[in-house]
Amino acid sequence: MASVTIQAVKKNFGEVPILHGVDIDIPDGSFTVLVGPSGCGKSTLLRMIAGLEQISAGEIRIGERKVNDLPPKERDIAMVFQNYALYPHMTVRENMAFSLALAKQSKTQIDTKVGRAAEILALGALLDRYPRQLSGGQRQRVAMGRAIVRDPQVFLFDEPLSNLDAKLRVAMRSEIKELHQRLKTTSIYVTHDQIEAMTMGDKIVVMRDGRIEQAGTPLALYDHPANQFVAGFIGSPSMNFLPGTLRRSGDVARIELVDGTRLSAPARSGGVDGQPVVLGTRPEHLTLVDGASPEGSIAARVVVMEPTGMDTFVACRHEGTDMAAVFRERHDFAPGSTIYLAPDLTRAHLFDATTGQRLVA
Repeated sequence: MASVTIQAVKKNFGEVPILHGVDIDIPDGSFTVLVGPSGCGKSTLLRMIAGLEQISAGEIRIGERKVNDLPPKERDIAMVFQNYALYPHMTVRENMAFSLALAKQSKTQIDTKVGRAAEILALGALLDRYPRQLSGGQRQRVAMGRAIVRDPQVFLFDEPLSNLDAKLRVAMRSEIKELHQRLKTTSIYVTHDQIEAMTMGDKIVVMRDGRIEQAGTPLALYDHPANQFVAGFIGSPSMNFLPGTLRRSGDVARIELVDGTRLSAPARSGGVDGQPVVLGTRPEHLTLVDGASPEGSIAARVVVMEPTGMDTFVACRHEGTDMAAVFRERHDFAPGSTIYLAPDLTRAHLFDATTGQRLVA
């Protein structure tokens, strides 16, 4: 096992910059998730760690070794791709043993390592099958088994679950997390799915347009987003954003929404009087208020109701701005009706309307 250090790493394709000086410290034995929208540079960065893409500038270290110029086979890493990349003419056993055979390990060593990986991944009964005889989840386990037998210093996962159906993705998330807890091998996982990031990572690195927006533990990013992009990207359903103006008078700070509604400013929020701001509040932090236009609440017109059994999701709209609310209780609101929602201001956030940065006192 080894730590991975990424220092001021840049990547250009011709004259087009893709990564703009990325710095990440990945501790030994950790599970770090790179997450962001398509085109943000996360897969390119992973391929640079693997040695499949050249580095334009900066430095990557695996353990104490600088690996910028090392070929992939000398970096002591193993990569799991989204398309499995199994050899169709080889059995499961042969696929898992292939890299070991290339390294000219003995048959006894190969059998021992393949057997151990098969036991960990519950593949013992499938060793003599071919990839075409396996389900998507089984193929992905074989791809992971092929990585495990190499006993690398670092595992690299490039959106390994994106080809699986929703139910299988949930199951495989747990399997990969359990695998990491058993092996304790440093793992770097790329995904565009923030649910995967939240449930799997010890550390999440949120990327956008080749830059790091914020890095930290899942709950730190969820509870204390650095900016509006991170706040909207992390969490499902995503955070509500309501434009308004900050009004300050002495020690009292209020948010005036576009319809004139006035709410107390979130706890510990910064900003100056008259500043255009955006109030951010998560759907589960809204409380239904009884009565007509009660003070401290937001009037919202119901658009769609989605009862899930466990809770009730309500899509609504405030003065042209889409909102969402999630209630543990069951409700039956008529589309077009008006409900009043009070945000939990101890958990709400205030963002600068121009820069998107969170305003903290």
